[in-house]
Amino acid sequence: QVQLVESGGGSVQAGGSLRLSCAVSGATDRAYCMAWFRQRPGKEREYVASLYTENHATSIADSVKGRATISQNNAKTTLYLQMNSLKDDDSAMYYCAAGANPLNDWPCNPTLSPSGRYNYWGQGTQVTVSF
Repeated sequence: QVQLVESGGGSVQAGGSLRLSCAVSGATDRAYCMAWFRQRPGKEREYVASLYTENHATSIADSVKGRATISQNNAKTTLYLQMNSLKDDDSAMYYCAAGANPLNDWPCNPTLSPSGRYNYWGQGTQVTVSF
């Protein structure tokens, strides 16, 4: 059973940086898509970034491109999201997600295909950007 636990959220001033972490357990047996999503109050959940654990290939949403980096540690037990030049619009609950993809037969970037299979989710960590 895959378990995901996010941490690292908090309050940060606009223009600042934050690194979110997602502790991953039960997901080293095969290749997975790992991703960060976020949800602002009253808005739909939004894709932020994804990573394929087999080859570390990454994808970043246009809304954060140039300001966000997704990575994982070598042991594949922690997923990171580095966010720089934070804006008010970045305030949201950030969620870590995972989906098994041993054959690499679906894109980790869910905007490329509606058949994304992120079926493991963490509880979220809140990021609040203030002026």
